[in-house]
Amino acid sequence: MLGDQAFPVNWQETSMEDGKPLLVSIHEKKGALFLEFIKTREGLWAESVGAICRTSEGLEIRFSGKQIRFGPAANWILRYALGNGGKFTLTKLGSDQLRIATSGWNGNFSPMDR
Repeated sequence: MLGDQAFPVNWQETSMEDGKPLLVSIHEKKGALFLEFIKTREGLWAESVGAICRTSEGLEIRFSGKQIRFGPAANWILRYALGNGGKFTLTKLGSDQLRIATSGWNGNFSPMDR
């Protein structure tokens, strides 16, 4: 996915139920993947750098508790589930959809910068 020059780096959640989509930026920095999640009208949800691993489904970004930073929009469930580390799984769903999932949460996203 990331080797594709046409792969968007900015995504907007389309599966949210609260009317406030997450905005996700995905960047590769020195062999690590940097993810930033901003909750619309609430601010930083979380950001993390992690090791990139290919899976049969797509990509997995593994991170430690020291590599993730929670923002004011992160609820206690997210902090509890990922506070000691975890992984984000990125799965392409067709040409214009991406599913991002982690422990206890997943969302579908569409590109913002095509």
